[in-house]
Amino acid sequence: MATIDLNEVRTLCLALPEAEERVSHGNPGFFAGAKGKMFAAHLVDHHGDGRIAVWLAAPEGAQEALVDGDPDRYFRPPYVGHRGWIGVHLDRGITRDELQELIADAYVTVAIKRLARLVEGADA
Repeated sequence: MATIDLNEVRTLCLALPEAEERVSHGNPGFFAGAKGKMFAAHLVDHHGDGRIAVWLAAPEGAQEALVDGDPDRYFRPPYVGHRGWIGVHLDRGITRDELQELIADAYVTVAIKRLARLVEGADA
């Protein structure tokens, strides 16, 4: 089972309109625009948890559905889990296409309307 690495996460995140990468709390973070909110963070062994993961903003209800439905691939991340974010194990069979969809959802969840419409319109 292949692990999706930081370079692939970076490619998927930065393909979104005006997305930017900045270090956040010592980890690669991805933001929806220059002054936008963070929608994704890549973490490896965060505080010794042993995970290779990405944390993603998520639409309401998504965290419960994903974590309850497949706890081997998804988890409630510390610090941001109480706000509905999801953790995605990158070494447990998540496909690039699945991750791309989750990243797009995360982006739309936090992006300003103008940017969100660019992504939502691409899905139509």
